[in-house]
Parts: sequence; C-alpha cells; structure tokens
Amino acid sequence: MTKLSVNINKIATLRNARGGNQPNVVDLARDIQAFGADGITVHPRPDQRHITYKDVNELPAVITTEFNVEGNPIPKFMDLVCRVKPTQVTLVPDAPNAITSNAGWDTIANRSFLQEVIQEFKQHGIRTSIFLNPDVAQVEAAVTTGTDRIELYTESYAEQFSQNPEKSIAPFVAAAKKAKEVGLGLNAGHDLSLDNIQFFAHHIPDLLEVSIGHALVCESLYYGLENVINQYIAKLSNH
Repeated sequence: MTKLSVNINKIATLRNARGGNQPNVVDLARDIQAFGADGITVHPRPDQRHITYKDVNELPAVITTEFNVEGNPIPKFMDLVCRVKPTQVTLVPDAPNAITSNAGWDTIANRSFLQEVIQEFKQHGIRTSIFLNPDVAQVEAAVTTGTDRIELYTESYAEQFSQNPEKSIAPFVAAAKKAKEVGLGLNAGHDLSLDNIQFFAHHIPDLLEVSIGHALVCESLYYGLENVINQYIAKLSNH
C-alpha cells in the first residue's frame, strides 16, 4: 500500500498568521499520526514563513511514523537535516521567493552537486529523495546521483486531470516505469487531492509514498481532519 505523509506547512501558516502557538503544529503532528497517517512532511524555507527551523527541531519528539523534511539544500538546511536526522530528506530546487515548489531538478546539469549533497546525508543515515519532473531522461540521470528515491512533481497531472485523465497520467507512468527499471524508489506529491489521488495511485506502479498538504488541509475545513486522512487512506488502498 502507498504510504500517506501529511505535509503540515499550511497548519504552520495558519498559526503564523496570528502569532502565538495556535494551532500547535507539534500537537497536530501527533494527532495526524493517531488518525492513521504514515508520516509527517515539512518544508522549511529560508524566510521561515510557515514551518520554522524551531518546529523541525521539536517535531522528532512526537514522530512515531516517518519524518520527511523537504527543501533546497543550502548550507543552513543541510545543517538542520543532519542534526535532526529525519527518516527522509527530499531535495527541492525552489528559489527563496517561490510561493511553492514549481519545478523538479535538472539531474543532468546538477549531477555533481547532488552527488555531494546526497553523500553527506547518507553519511548521517538519512534516506534521500529528489524532486523531479516526469521526464524519463531526468529519471535515468537521477540514479547516477546516488539517491534512494525520486518524488514526481505532480502539478501538471493535477491541472490536466479533469480534462483528460489518461493524457495527464501518461508521462508519470513512463517515469515510474523507468524508475523501477533503474532501481529507484518512487514518491509523488504536489496538488494531489481526494479528487485525483485514486486514479494516480491506480496507474502508477510501485508508488511508495505520497506527500499531501495544501489540498488535505483545505478539504479538512469541510470534512474534518481525521475523516479526510481516512478518506485518503481508503483511496490509496482501494485502487
């Protein structure tokens, strides 16, 4: 079964809008796991506009599943990850001013850099994943970096899904097949939702993990957090 990792960045955004500590991201991380999620994802950015470095340091105390920390491997981020030692680090090439992640790595042009970064994380016993567009050539090059997994950037799938599901999933199927061929584990994330997750999971072979935050939090405003988490789990197990 594909694991569900819940990204709690938007919960931190809500907290930061008023200052203080409500909602409490540490308490909610504990609850999200109790509701059935298989992991917690955070994506601290240099300006700490949602998840802060303090949050990342405090969360391991309540993580009983898997902890995935995403981000651009600038020195400050690398120091944080190596100190906290999460289950997984997902490398994302987002610019400091990016509203959200908007592209995968060019693993051909950045091969040497990624090799050095991944080696550092592996020395600390941290599983590594690279955020990638659904491009077969990029998947082939990713294996040369030494990464354990890739995470397919699914925004294009989500945007096209309602118009043409088969067309929207096609490049992801090809990328997933190539990942299996070259021995890379496969994750996915970005704009996956209750509307499109089951179709995606059904068509992508050997999908290990999805990371979902924005849509899940929005859906929870209507249906409740525990209910939504269990809806995702049901869709991931019945495809």
